[in-house]
Amino acid sequence: MKIAVIGFGAAAIGFIEKLKDSQHEIHVFERSKDIYSSSISGIRADGKLFVSKEMGGTIDIDLQLQKRLVNFYINKTETKKVEKGVSFADQNYYRTFYKAGFQPIISEFYHIGTDQLKNVLFNIYEDFRQRKNIFFHFNHNIEEIEILAGKVLLSNSETFDMGIVTVGRSGHKLIQKMIYKFPEIVTDNTKVDLGIRYELPNHIVEELNREMYEFKLKYKSKTGYLVRTFCNNPSGFVVTENYGDYITVNGHSKLKKKSKNTNFAILTTVQLTQPFNDPIGYGSHIAQLTNILAGENKVILQTYHNFKESKRTKHLYRVLPTLEQSHYILGDINLAYPRRIAESIIDFIEKLEHVIPGIANEDNLLYAPEIKFYSNLLSNNTFDNLVFAGDCSGATRSIIYATAHGWLIAEKILK
Repeated sequence: MKIAVIGFGAAAIGFIEKLKDSQHEIHVFERSKDIYSSSISGIRADGKLFVSKEMGGTIDIDLQLQKRLVNFYINKTETKKVEKGVSFADQNYYRTFYKAGFQPIISEFYHIGTDQLKNVLFNIYEDFRQRKNIFFHFNHNIEEIEILAGKVLLSNSETFDMGIVTVGRSGHKLIQKMIYKFPEIVTDNTKVDLGIRYELPNHIVEELNREMYEFKLKYKSKTGYLVRTFCNNPSGFVVTENYGDYITVNGHSKLKKKSKNTNFAILTTVQLTQPFNDPIGYGSHIAQLTNILAGENKVILQTYHNFKESKRTKHLYRVLPTLEQSHYILGDINLAYPRRIAESIIDFIEKLEHVIPGIANEDNLLYAPEIKFYSNLLSNNTFDNLVFAGDCSGATRSIIYATAHGWLIAEKILK
């Protein structure tokens, strides 16, 4: 069978890894110019791999498969060394946070580190590229997909027996075109996570970082919204990410280079109702509004005190940002974010102060926009020969779950 893989992300990696020794002819179409600029956001950003039943997606992924895929990525590093641990393995920590109103998330984690990621991705690519049945086509932006006479037709006029779309959340435009032509593929499209990247001195969370490195919490705020932490980076760095139409913030940690600060995301899940049907469009609009206030290719930076008081930050005090100065402007995030989002974030931080003194210090830093998208949840039962895998499908939200999703689809093909 001749198969088209659109996008070379985590789901594509899982799919190809499972089929690489088969007789199927696999063609990978990636819009980036080469492997080094391939836009695998989760792998490109930080390389955090989680093994958990409590996070990562809506599909059921066996823990044994999750661990197998973690080892797959670790074995592609040069040193085979990663930072690892378990969040809330200590019951005393679990009970303390639970008593304060939080829902702690138990999860194994493995942190590859930003400085190892290019080699990981290159090693995976080299393994695939040397196979006789796998062909890469870089600088190919597939803008249309048609189903004609039992074949999958791409916008470059090539036809295939089957297509698997693995474009991640950055492939929003292609997915929206598919939804416009085939609205029946959407089964849910109501969620988006809006929030900030929070940065504070290491010593405030030193005990937590030492105990579990990545602490994951959920909290039902007084607004009714669910708030959660995401992507904790001890001694890490705040960075920006360019999605073409807008700039967002993210966080990195490196195995060798360290800072004096810890950063993590605080995200509020917004679940809207009809006629809402475009979570990525809604989140993108807020990101663009934030960018308008910050100026070209910049994000907003604000102290926690000014954020609470809805005042523009004009000066910083004790906490110095790890994000390069050319990438931010001091401002007021409240001018771009809905009021209930801001109230939810403040409620979360103030509640967390009871458990971690110093979390709510006035000179801690907030960056915006930090947005994580729940893509439209797409059905894979609409077409016989076209499927969606990974984060673009709405079924996954992590490297391991996305990789596993592609793996499981390939497994069905083999069967």
